[in-house]
Amino acid sequence: MFDLPEAYVWDFWVVDDSERYHLFFLYASRALQNPDARHYRASVGHAVSSDLTNWTRVTDALVRSDAPAADDLATWTGSITRGPDGLWYLIYTGATAAPNGSNVQTICCATSSDLYEWTKAPGPILRADPRWYELLSDGHWHDEAFRDPFVFADPSGDGWHLLITARANHGAPDDRGVVGHATSPDLFTWTMQPPLSQPGQGFGQMEVFDLVRLGGRDYLLFNCLAGYLSTAHRATGTSGGVWLAPAESALGPYDLAGAQLITGSDLYVGRFVTTRSGEPVFLAFRHAGPDGTFVGGITDPLPVSVQDGRVSLG
Repeated sequence: MFDLPEAYVWDFWVVDDSERYHLFFLYASRALQNPDARHYRASVGHAVSSDLTNWTRVTDALVRSDAPAADDLATWTGSITRGPDGLWYLIYTGATAAPNGSNVQTICCATSSDLYEWTKAPGPILRADPRWYELLSDGHWHDEAFRDPFVFADPSGDGWHLLITARANHGAPDDRGVVGHATSPDLFTWTMQPPLSQPGQGFGQMEVFDLVRLGGRDYLLFNCLAGYLSTAHRATGTSGGVWLAPAESALGPYDLAGAQLITGSDLYVGRFVTTRSGEPVFLAFRHAGPDGTFVGGITDPLPVSVQDGRVSLG
């Protein structure tokens, strides 16, 4: 279990460098007192482990930049891959404040030779493209939702892909959550593409994508709490949490409407990690306690089982 008594800890991602596991996590001081305020004070911390259970905190990876900058409000969730040049690429969310106090999210990049010391690339590498994606100025959502990039190599070896949690520029305002998509030949130069899904799947927004393979089948993992479900989906009474959608390939199609809810609102931003023995385990951050208040901190690994296409934990 990973906890910081002085800080709220929430979204995270894990990198295995073949010697140790690296945990990158969002955190903010508990001196804020209001856990909802953590989002605008988020930094990216770093810890290491040999067993995914006992973690040693090391130097932070990222803090927000001085204004004006795409990440001068906060540094939010991202993912890491190693490029052919041997550098590690951290593709992350930058948040900055709009004049009306809402936040605008863009995709930023930092690089490292060792996963410990990071250098930010200048400016965002991607912004929401209004040809396909909703902007804050459209007036349908509380922020410009364009975040949580998940980076992976093209399965056929042709460059790189990003999956981005975004909103389409059409459809019912409460049901516009889509899988945003961008491509790159080199991890530095990125081109926006149309989304890999359509609005109308039951989600106002999705958060923190990941691609996983369980029981010989591909899935898109994503996260959505009840407050961000469409009105119709929320009427079913679900609490929301961590979801798994069957995927025909890494680039879809994804059965978002048929996604399985694998946790309640007590756990959020789930991650499947493959251990050195080749077995998948599941980690998440502790979101809501019995009284509904925010908890924070990351669970110990939970065992995973798959039967008839259904995934269960614990």
